[in-house]
Parts: sequence; C-alpha cells; structure tokens
Amino acid sequence: MNLPNKLTMFRVILIPFFVFFLLAPYFDGYGNWIAAAIFIVASLTDMLDGKIARKYNLVTNFGKFMDPLADKLLVSAAMICLIEKGKLAAWIVIVIISREFIISGFRLIASDNGVVIAASYWGKFKTVFQMLMVIVLILNIPNPVFDLLGTVLTYLALILTVVSLVDYIIKNKNVLKDQK
Repeated sequence: MNLPNKLTMFRVILIPFFVFFLLAPYFDGYGNWIAAAIFIVASLTDMLDGKIARKYNLVTNFGKFMDPLADKLLVSAAMICLIEKGKLAAWIVIVIISREFIISGFRLIASDNGVVIAASYWGKFKTVFQMLMVIVLILNIPNPVFDLLGTVLTYLALILTVVSLVDYIIKNKNVLKDQK
C-alpha cells in the first residue's frame, strides 16, 4: 500500500476517535477542541494524499475509490454529530448526504460503462466549505461574529453542494443513457 492510500486509511481510522471526542461528555469542554484538531488533521490528509498521488504517479484504483469515500464518511459523521449537538439542522445534512449518494450512483453507472467521472472544481469547493463549516461549528466559540461565520459557511456549503450536484448532472447526463 503506497503513502497516499495509507493517508486515506489513516483518515478513515481517525473517524471513530473524532466522533468519540466530539460526543463523549467526559472532557469538560475540551472534547470539541480535540475533535476539531482530529478533524483538521483528517482534512489535511485529504489534500495531502491527492497531491502526493498525482506528483509521484501513485494514483491507484483503490485510491480512486477510497479517497472520496473517506471524505464522505468523515464529513457525514461530523454533520450527523452536529445534528446531535444541536448545531446543524437535519434537513441541511439530508440535502448534503443525498447529493453524495446521487453522485456515487452516477459514478457507479459511469464506471459500468467504462467512464471515469473526475472531481470537478465545484465538488472540491464544496468539500472545502463543508470542512470549514464543520470546524467552525465544532469549535462553537461564543462570539456573534463566529456565530455569523458558522451560519454563512453552512449556507455556502449547502449552496455549493447543490451547485456541484447540478454541475455533475449537466456534465454527465449522457451516463444515464442506456449504453449496452
């Protein structure tokens, strides 16, 4: 297993620790900070594994499959925890996770037809804003400016989620045609 794939697996392994520190009541206010640190490290591995894989020609089928899955698991786990903590509305999480299922379905159909659907810039922006939103909401710093930032990031992440979905559908609508 090459380094980018190890980084991807490390990100997946961090998820239960992240959830534990975010939700466990044992840390007297420090759990959010520990969870945020874990989330930031995991998010940075997302950026790092792709850069290393492309720079050193270490792109693998495992990485193509597992890297986006690891991102979806990390961000989905975080958003579901934020519902539990009362920091994020369930309907927003449903929209965001639904987009991920739709895109995964598109990619599966495309793969069956021998087509690879690459990540778009809209999808990358969406991921960055989702991760920033999660970090701000986890830190939960009691400050009106920080509260406003959390709200703005939440709605930007939501808008980018929908825009990236529409972009994928428009660019890849031919995938849905029956190709036997």
